[in-house]
Amino acid sequence: GVGMGMTAPVSITAFPAEDGSFQQKVKVSLRIPSQFQDSPPCPTDESIKIEERQGMTIYSTQFGGYAKEADYVSYAAKLKAALGSDAAYQKDSYLCNGYDPPMKPYGRRNEVWFVKE
Repeated sequence: GVGMGMTAPVSITAFPAEDGSFQQKVKVSLRIPSQFQDSPPCPTDESIKIEERQGMTIYSTQFGGYAKEADYVSYAAKLKAALGSDAAYQKDSYLCNGYDPPMKPYGRRNEVWFVKE
């Protein structure tokens, strides 16, 4: 019953298919604001889960604009190429992050994260 407003980033866990495109399954994660961290509200929808994200080391790339699936797939491919074959990171999923509300037309920030193993 309490509004929490926009949180950033909105993080989508993508599970890439062999061609790099997203599979049907994605997980959308929203940061719980600081004042609710110690005692998060209980979701009333069974499909919503509270998870604690552990600290991680990531490989990241950043880009602007209104990000679509094709943009995340493209930048993930570029990041993969830049890292080469020696970098150890989780290959079964990666994170797509957006930091801006939909009504912000300029200076948008998006990122692709590969989680280091």
